[in-house]
Amino acid sequence: MRVLLQELSETSAAVASTPARLGKVAALAGALARLGPEEAEAGVAYLSGELRQRQIGVGWAALRDLPPPAPEPSLTVAEVDAALERVGAFAGPGSQAARRAALAELFARATEPEQGFLRALLAGELRQGALAGVMLDAVAKASATPAADVRRAYMLRGDLRVVAATALVDGAAGLARIGLVVGRPVQPMLAKPAADVAEALARTSPAAVEYKLDGVRIQVHRRDGEVGVFTRTLDDVTGRVPEVAEAALALPSSEVVLDGEAIALREDGRPRPFQVTASRFGTRAPGAGVIPLTALFFDVLHVDGEDLLDLPGADRHARLAELVPGAGRVPRAVVDDAPAAAAVLDEALARGHEGVVVKSLTAPYEAGRRGTSWLKVKPVHTLDLVVLAAEWGHGRRRGRLSNLHLGARAPSGEGFVMLGKTFKGLTDEMLAWQTERLLELAIDRGGHVVHVRPELVVEIAFDGIQTSTRYPGGVALRFARVVRHRPDKRAEDADTLDDVLATARE
Repeated sequence: MRVLLQELSETSAAVASTPARLGKVAALAGALARLGPEEAEAGVAYLSGELRQRQIGVGWAALRDLPPPAPEPSLTVAEVDAALERVGAFAGPGSQAARRAALAELFARATEPEQGFLRALLAGELRQGALAGVMLDAVAKASATPAADVRRAYMLRGDLRVVAATALVDGAAGLARIGLVVGRPVQPMLAKPAADVAEALARTSPAAVEYKLDGVRIQVHRRDGEVGVFTRTLDDVTGRVPEVAEAALALPSSEVVLDGEAIALREDGRPRPFQVTASRFGTRAPGAGVIPLTALFFDVLHVDGEDLLDLPGADRHARLAELVPGAGRVPRAVVDDAPAAAAVLDEALARGHEGVVVKSLTAPYEAGRRGTSWLKVKPVHTLDLVVLAAEWGHGRRRGRLSNLHLGARAPSGEGFVMLGKTFKGLTDEMLAWQTERLLELAIDRGGHVVHVRPELVVEIAFDGIQTSTRYPGGVALRFARVVRHRPDKRAEDADTLDDVLATARE
């Protein structure tokens, strides 16, 4: 028996009203376990708040003047998926009218709760707290497969819907067949913050201490004469950074996957402002006169048919050194005490870089993980926070969204906890850009405050953490200021309230 859309609608409502992570996982797992093979991918997508087709050309205008709801539920998940597939296929003259007619036919069969669920789904506003981490745990529970296997498959495949469907239909055996494929990006390994190099060395020593560059994270895949360059959010930017592709083609290997940074450098080797580097990733077809990027690599995941993910860090770097000349690698030193690590940090700062990353020599490449095997040390306290809302400005900022409401991820990793507001540090250029972007994310434009979908990440510098009864996390940032927008990061990459509290204890 196929699953009715009503069941997913009810599950979504239950997840939204359940604050506890385990409760969300249990509700999702119950629904996932009932999905049949032909509806698993669509069902997972709907419960994750997205369409299987990603985009089908439906905006708010197409969702007005819909028919009254049906009295009884009858729509199955498979029928909804097929209907949306047809809607997305319309093209050419008359396609808008055909799309509206098909949507009206679909909504006429949906009950009132189902219509609300579909409307939120199509508008991209289904925010019930089923982020990737919760969904992965739910998939593991529903499919009776180890959570570690589900997470590894997701990190290597990068598509939650496909991984979930594989687990639900084929179980552990199906997940085991998902591996690294050259040309398909994997989730990058991430670093946690540390107070200083002494704390980092206390957790892992001896260790490699690498410069932390103020660039854009890239993952480069090469197979013979074809190269793919991907960001940390797995977006394909190959056409925007031809010099990175050229650097990969110059390597003495026919098949390779590299992890590194792309950065705009001045003639003296010092980094240009981050905005210069970031602007290159927003340029579709760079032309004459653009500032070139330099690709600097710090890890290698695959070489000529051999996966290296599970090798210790020292062994992977040795393979990297065989492949990439020193000028193409991020500077690093292996140390076994804090003074030696501090010397590397001082050198990195003197050359204009952000700080250092202290890396275990024995840890494997843990795709998608933010563990203690990599620890970043920066002299200025910064946090990656998510914009929850923004206020219209006054005076010269009139007509611009200025004062940002900032949130950290909740301790469970689901939802956000507000830490304060700031309008400091914003240039006119930044104000213009963020106004345009936040209006795209707006879910409520009424009044002085515009509430937005929690998707835009900003890097915030601050002077300290203080207790506060004004905000639900019990703390607030002192003298917070915007360093830069981080469109290269996702909301789930933002810092958690636990990270903020750890900073307060330093």
